[in-house]
Amino acid sequence: MTFRDTLLMMPVLLSLPALALAEAPGATGETVPVTQDFATGGGPLSPDGTVADILNHPAFAGFAERILPWDDHAPDPALPLAQLGRLLPYHSAVDTGTVVVGLNRIIRDAAAGQTVFYEFYPAATRTADPAKARTGLFFYRGKPGAPFAVIAPGGGFAYVGSLHEGFPYAQEISESGLNAFVLKYRAGQGGQAATQDLAAAITWIFANAGELGVSTKGYALWGSSAGARMAAFIGSHGPAAFGGADLPRPTAVIMAYTSHADLAATEPPTFVVVGEQDGIAPPATMERRIDALRRIGTPVQYHRIPAVGHGFGTGTGTPAEGWIAKAIRFWQSQL
Repeated sequence: MTFRDTLLMMPVLLSLPALALAEAPGATGETVPVTQDFATGGGPLSPDGTVADILNHPAFAGFAERILPWDDHAPDPALPLAQLGRLLPYHSAVDTGTVVVGLNRIIRDAAAGQTVFYEFYPAATRTADPAKARTGLFFYRGKPGAPFAVIAPGGGFAYVGSLHEGFPYAQEISESGLNAFVLKYRAGQGGQAATQDLAAAITWIFANAGELGVSTKGYALWGSSAGARMAAFIGSHGPAAFGGADLPRPTAVIMAYTSHADLAATEPPTFVVVGEQDGIAPPATMERRIDALRRIGTPVQYHRIPAVGHGFGTGTGTPAEGWIAKAIRFWQSQL
């Protein structure tokens, strides 16, 4: 059985339709520049706010809906941000404060005149396939010239949980001096389409690295749940296997709470974290992969966290808190 056959059979929450390989983006990507002043009319979000504050914030003009998880239905604008967990049914330990900090970083960068969101598919591609018009990259800048990470949030391929396990990860990565992109991929179309989007995004970043101010050496892929499968597939087989350019595989793969059996002859160094009480991706399934990685000589760092289940994100307020910093150090040790 080939790895692509395995992908099409992945026991996730939605079926995986066979789709044509995604068109790789060209070297010129369109951006959505935002320069709203942080102190006037476009100030920071508050944990006491509502979803309407996200949808209507001027710093998010042109892409606000892509911040939210679901493509196929809009949430109630009156939903309090304190209840964001209701939009993320496959996740746990959703901490509103952590979410708001990550979003306010975007607002601050936009107020400083920085481009915070990029389209990685060309306009003609997005017009021909409206589902691709729902994709994009959120950019959290680190030090100029530093390596970059692409973060693929989870959501069972039904939605994209960037609020919980995308923006908060990127915020912490960028604070360490490294660059981070949060991927909004096509939701509701299965793992093949989502992984094609990841390959296209990596291709676009490589093509525009000079303008973005990032190094293409030592990049990492981060993924949680469904997103971890995407990261692992690119880690094993490279972007070209999913319609991207013929580019190097990542220097490190960071995988959070997923089940993934596919394995290449050689694999990138891999960091793994899973909750001991995870009923969706039990630790035993992840440990089988870890054993296989170690047998082929892959450097692995594994953390099995007690008293947490699936989808804990940064783990704020749980025994998992702090794992992001450990994963950053693992990545840095491979550079």
